[in-house]
Amino acid sequence: MTGPLRFDVYVQPRASRTEVAGIHDDCVKIRLAAPPVDGAANAALVEFIAARLGIAKSRVRVVSGQSARRKLLEIDGPVDSLAGHRPGGRMHRLAAEEVSAALRQVLRT
Repeated sequence: MTGPLRFDVYVQPRASRTEVAGIHDDCVKIRLAAPPVDGAANAALVEFIAARLGIAKSRVRVVSGQSARRKLLEIDGPVDSLAGHRPGGRMHRLAAEEVSAALRQVLRT
């Protein structure tokens, strides 16, 4: 059985559009169109990541940083688009470069 994936994101709410914007302070930078009000930005982040990776929203969760720009995300189970970036076994924390590259690859297809 494989464990969950974890990676850090830096969120910029109230952006003109939702997109992966590269790397910021060793985190994947994601611009979100949603405002940081009543959890709207967190919900938009979960929805965006799930849609880009082709997985259910229920598999993505914000583990820490619910009210901060810097967040730790966790994804349950294997993700095909991240398969080349993850060894089997226990929980693995991915580097920002790995996640950003994988998300950008998914965006191109």
